[in-house]
Amino acid sequence: MIDDGRRPTLPVQRVTLDEVVTHCDRVARLVRESGFQPDTVVAVARGGFGPARFLCDFLDVSRLLSLQVRHYGAGAHAEAAAEVSEGLYGDIAGRQVLLVDDVNDSGDTLEAAVPYLLQRGPAAVRTAVLHEKANTSRTADFRSGYIEQWRWMLYPWALVEDVGQFLRDMAPYPKSRQEAAERLKAEHGLELSEAEIERVQFFNDRAVVVGADRSQAASRSQ
Repeated sequence: MIDDGRRPTLPVQRVTLDEVVTHCDRVARLVRESGFQPDTVVAVARGGFGPARFLCDFLDVSRLLSLQVRHYGAGAHAEAAAEVSEGLYGDIAGRQVLLVDDVNDSGDTLEAAVPYLLQRGPAAVRTAVLHEKANTSRTADFRSGYIEQWRWMLYPWALVEDVGQFLRDMAPYPKSRQEAAERLKAEHGLELSEAEIERVQFFNDRAVVVGADRSQAASRSQ
């Protein structure tokens, strides 16, 4: 929550790893209850890799393939219309296929991926996501969470990439980790530890040096 009452300009919901496991468990149970028995899981790269591996484990599926659909850039930066940019490197003819992604936002990813898979002659294709948003144009067959009010879903596998983009979009760029933390909370409703912010900045080549650290760095550079 935001202490000063302001609403975030781009609301973000952070999803923890434990929550990911719980959502995957729910999806796997829905698949089992439906009677569908996948023999191949296809992960949508890159967000679908984590959920797909858990679903392989829960559903006892050893065959894991992937394809990539380009649609969103980091931190909610939309790109061109969704399309399959990296195809399958495996045969799915006659297979029972479960297509897995982390979130079904606009529905464009499923709109691109499902016809691509159907052209390759599977016996069946079903779709599964952790979260589905109300604005989607194409619903998934299986989902764990339903998002009625739009917000950006931040998963563990995208924290450095997405938060790095959030920080780069700030003008001016935060002068310290404390300022970064405060603005992430104010602008996105997102709370990160100092260690997490340091990791984001380090791997985005945006280390912040302040106070005594700045003086020490200056001394070392002389």
